Amino acid sequence: MKLLKDRILKDGKSFEGGILKVDSFINHQMDPILMKSIGVEFVRRFGHLPINKIVTIEASGIAPAIMLGYLLELPVVFIKKAVPKTMENMLTASVYSFTKDKTYDICVSQDFLTPNDQVVFIDDFLANGNAAMGVHQLIEKAGASLLGMGFIIEKSFQKGHELLRELNIPIESLARIKFLGDNRIEFEE
Repeated sequence: MKLLKDRILKDGKSFEGGILKVDSFINHQMDPILMKSIGVEFVRRFGHLPINKIVTIEASGIAPAIMLGYLLELPVVFIKKAVPKTMENMLTASVYSFTKDKTYDICVSQDFLTPNDQVVFIDDFLANGNAAMGVHQLIEKAGASLLGMGFIIEKSFQKGHELLRELNIPIESLARIKFLGDNRIEFEE
C-alpha cells in the first residue's frame, strides 16, 4: 500500500533494535483519512470472505478494525488486555509483550465471540506474533472460525509471520518492513 509506505517514510521514526515509532499517525495520534484508506484496503483483501465479525485487540488495532467494520457494516469485538470486573462468560489466554517485557492475560466474553462467528483479526503490528497467537487461542476456545489476519505493518525480519503461517490462515500485511535501523527503513517488495 503505497500511501501507507510513503507515510511511514515521511513520519515514521526508526531506531536501532528494530523499533518503528508511528505514534504521530497510527497509535497515539491518528490520521483518520489514512485509517479510512487502510480500511478500504482491508475490504479489498478480506471483503470476499463470509465474515460476520471483526476482531481486534486493545488498543492500536481498534481504529483500523472499526474502519473495516464500518465499511463492511459488521460488529467489531475488542479483545481486552485487562480483565474487567464486569465481564461475564469470559475466555482468557496469556500473551507475552515484547514491548513491555511482561506476560499478561487477554480476555473476551463468550457473549460476543461464539461458535457461530466467522472472523477476521485486525491489528496495527505483526512482529513476533504473540498477540496474534493469543487472539487465535481465544477464537479457538470460543469455537469461532478465524478466516484471516490483517496487519497495518509487519516487521518481516521478526518471527511472527512464520509462526502464524503454521496456522494455515491467510495473513495480509499492508506494509512489510525487512529492515529497521538508525533512521533507516527498508520495505519488502
